[in-house]
Formats: sequence, C-alpha cells, structure tokens
Amino acid sequence: MSLPAFIRKFAFAPLPVPPGLYAVPLRMMVGFGFIQHGYAKLARGPEDFITILHAMGMPAAALAGWATIAVEILGGLLIFLGALVPLATVPMAIVLFVAIVTVHMPNGFSSIKLQSFGPGGAHFGQPGYETDLLYLAGLVALCFGGAGPLSLDGWIRRRRSREAGRQPA
Repeated sequence: MSLPAFIRKFAFAPLPVPPGLYAVPLRMMVGFGFIQHGYAKLARGPEDFITILHAMGMPAAALAGWATIAVEILGGLLIFLGALVPLATVPMAIVLFVAIVTVHMPNGFSSIKLQSFGPGGAHFGQPGYETDLLYLAGLVALCFGGAGPLSLDGWIRRRRSREAGRQPA
C-alpha cells in the first residue's frame, strides 16, 4: 500500500477499536491521577492541606480539606475500576472547578511555567489550570460515554441483562 493510500485509509477514520475500549486507558489515567493527588495530601498530613486552604480563605477549610481528599481517593478508585462512573464524576468535577477558580486561574492556562534553568536544573512557577481542564474533559467523556465494557459498571450491566433474559415473562 502506498503512503497516500495509507493516509486516505487511516487518517480520516477512527481506528477499528471495539466500542467503549477507549474508556480503559482514560479511566486508568484519570482514576490514578486523582488517587495519587488524594494520597499525597493524606500522606503529607491532611493538616498541611487544611492549613493551605485556610490561608487561601476557603470557608470551612477542615471540611473542604477532608472532603477533597475523600473525593480524590474514593472517586479516583471508582473511576479506575469503572464503578458508578456517572455518579463519581460529579463531586470530582466540583473539586476540579473549585481548584481552577481558587488556585490555578490566577496562574494562567499553562501547566508548565519554566522560570529559569541553572546548574541545579529547571525551576518552574505555579501551574495554571491546563491539567485540571484535561482531567475535567476526561471526566465528561467518561460520564457521557460510559466506563466501557471492561469495567465494573459494564460487568453489572451484562449480569443484569443475562438475569433479565432468564426470568419468565
């Protein structure tokens, strides 16, 4: 096959991937990312995160801190496993929206702010809201596109479908 024929065949059409399979790497990345961020806050000590929230003027900083950690860890786990995905995306999206508005918006869009480079390596400034928007886009895709067949939601759906097919009319 010539290069132009190859380009015509594959460049303008999606690759032949089974339906819903796109969700697996998306779920793994988004879920792991949330788990990692929540675990980092928990491992460093929730008090440190709560102190930061309080210094930023966040109302009910202790409640917000613990809620954020819980949403990131539990929500991330649900997304990673593909369980209750539409439900899990709502509090996760709220956490992202609050982070964008209260923390990252003043730093602009870009996640990478190279400020200088010296003998010790690169020095970066505060990240913008780019990464949060990417996570938000992933959550929206999973919420509306579903967790896919290789998920707990997919397994439950298949099991219910089989059970419904066996019951007498």
